[in-house]
Amino acid sequence: MSAPGPLVVAGDVLLDEDIVGVADRLAPDAPAPVVDVRSDLRRPGGAGLAAALAARSGRDVVLVTALGDDAASEAVRRALRGRVRLVEVPLNGTLPVKTRVMAGGRPLVRIDRGGGTPGEPDDAVRDALAGAHTVLVADYGCGTVAAVREHLAASARRVPLVWDPHPKGDTPVPGARIVTPNAAEASSLTTERAAGAGRSLRDFAERGRELAERWRAAAVAVTLGERGVLLTRPGDGTPMLVPAPYRAEGDPCGAGDCFSAATAAELADGALPEEAVQRAVARAAAFVAAGGAGNPGLWRTEGRVRPVRAAENDPFALAERVRAHGGTVVATGGCFDLLHAGHVGLLESARHIGDCLIVCVNSDESITRRKGPGRPLNPVHDRTRVLAGLGCVDAVAVFEEDTPIALLNRLRPDVWVKGGDYAVEELPEADVVRAWGGQAVVLPYLDGRSTTLLARRAAASQAAARTPSH
Repeated sequence: MSAPGPLVVAGDVLLDEDIVGVADRLAPDAPAPVVDVRSDLRRPGGAGLAAALAARSGRDVVLVTALGDDAASEAVRRALRGRVRLVEVPLNGTLPVKTRVMAGGRPLVRIDRGGGTPGEPDDAVRDALAGAHTVLVADYGCGTVAAVREHLAASARRVPLVWDPHPKGDTPVPGARIVTPNAAEASSLTTERAAGAGRSLRDFAERGRELAERWRAAAVAVTLGERGVLLTRPGDGTPMLVPAPYRAEGDPCGAGDCFSAATAAELADGALPEEAVQRAVARAAAFVAAGGAGNPGLWRTEGRVRPVRAAENDPFALAERVRAHGGTVVATGGCFDLLHAGHVGLLESARHIGDCLIVCVNSDESITRRKGPGRPLNPVHDRTRVLAGLGCVDAVAVFEEDTPIALLNRLRPDVWVKGGDYAVEELPEADVVRAWGGQAVVLPYLDGRSTTLLARRAAASQAAARTPSH
């Protein structure tokens, strides 16, 4: 069997330059910092960075981009030589150069210069996209994507296509598998909302759905920085929120390129969109922790555990206090009869979303009505004590009814979390949470773990122990 085709990245390459130094005094003639330069780093940015990151695992990557005869274009060619295969669109003018002056790990000023107009693509461009196994579009609004749009539209009908959009760029072609706007892009590309609504998960879920329907995309993944990625689809289904695995401290420059490149690479390897987004979020966090675009060679797989606080007894007082300080209240619910790895993974992920996590637990009578005689296996006192002992849980509340709706009306969380498959029906609590502007989301769940399976395994083990050996 022949090997699959390459991952083709199509889009605008920039030359990124970081002038890094120390600023500990002001100029005598103006209130401006004086930067003593320690290093000057130049590297491909935009589609060039995305292509280089996609190729780090050794996969075959082709970059379709516009390059000219200028010094910046030649610097990009040198940097990408041996990493990716270049298929060039002629550039009339010069390549854009973006220069950041850095001091103390922060940019003091950015200087943009250069720019040109891509010419007509030739047969090599058409052949490259026709032979692609997966396509990533990295649009920076400089014209390359518009020049090859016809070929991209054909690719979207044949292979997975990931589109990283830009407000000044082209509209994604119909049929894109995943489009990856960041929060600012999602806001600027959608209709106006009420004042102050632009930072809630509910708002971004609505914007993601609007974009997915308008672009006729299979899914839209809105990247929200430290909050993770919100994966939405056309229609009114519950979105999936994929939190960052840890709070990465570092230069976020290029994180979006890393996320889109990792998403495309995962789809190329046969991952489902949900799986691709989960893995891409983890890679983007590692990229930022390793120094971002300023240090692309430092890939780190391990992360730091986010600090957590001890559980608080009164969930309602906690929710009020967090809201009073402008924080985000997150809640989840369930029986939690036998706490297992799936539960812990869900709770840890939920805690990363906001500023506190309140767990709503079914009472013993509620579980018996739902699960039947013999359940729960552990009384509510034991279950709540175990949950409260977890560092990721800030408070526990018990409800007597069959659903937590009455409790939610008192807590009024900003985010209601459930674990499970992405293709589930609308969560029954979703409409209740929307009443006060909250958002219900589904988090990835560790498959193959459940209380029922654990109980059956324990029963089988006990039965086997009683069976005499022969």
